[in-house]
Amino acid sequence: VDSHSTDETVTIAESFGAKVYQKEFISYATQKNFANEQTNNRFILSLDADEALSADLSAAIIVSMQNLTHQAYQLNRRTNYCGTWINYCGWYPDTKVRLVKKSKAHWTGTNPHDKLELKEKSHVGNLQGDLLHYSYYTKEDHFKQIEYFGNISAKELFLKGKNISVFLLYLKVITQFFKSYFVKMGFLDGKTGWLISSRSAYATLRKYQILRKMHQ
Repeated sequence: VDSHSTDETVTIAESFGAKVYQKEFISYATQKNFANEQTNNRFILSLDADEALSADLSAAIIVSMQNLTHQAYQLNRRTNYCGTWINYCGWYPDTKVRLVKKSKAHWTGTNPHDKLELKEKSHVGNLQGDLLHYSYYTKEDHFKQIEYFGNISAKELFLKGKNISVFLLYLKVITQFFKSYFVKMGFLDGKTGWLISSRSAYATLRKYQILRKMHQ
């Protein structure tokens, strides 16, 4: 599902045999629910453009489809940050329900954080292997996305009538860093853990700065 991109995305995808559908972007959940509607098989494996399957996970999915025991499966997502695989900071195992029976799930969530929810309670299986997430190749990519997601999140909060005081803003920034670096043991990821924790705190700062500016 492409939202009318202007680069070579569609040409490249079609060259590998992909069926491409165009839909104007409204929200991540809307795009993904639209994608689900276009599928024909009983089970759906949902991947973002920056995600891929490890060999172990690919094999586990094939086995699970040959011997179905659940209506949904969650995958362990491992993120690559500027060339380094992250094991802490709350980034691993970043479990995501991504393999589901089509009739049993739909996408929900508040932009930009979407999630796949089951329509009814069901035991969720867990598959071995990793969903490889290539998040950022450079620090510039990260700061660019912080601004992009910050604007989306702030707009959602603004439309809900939310605002925040300066005191609470900085409390949330400090809490975010403490959680990522100490509680989630980001320090064990070395220098990269420090960078991720610092930039996660900065992302919190920017989101609420933008929100305050909207109210002003």
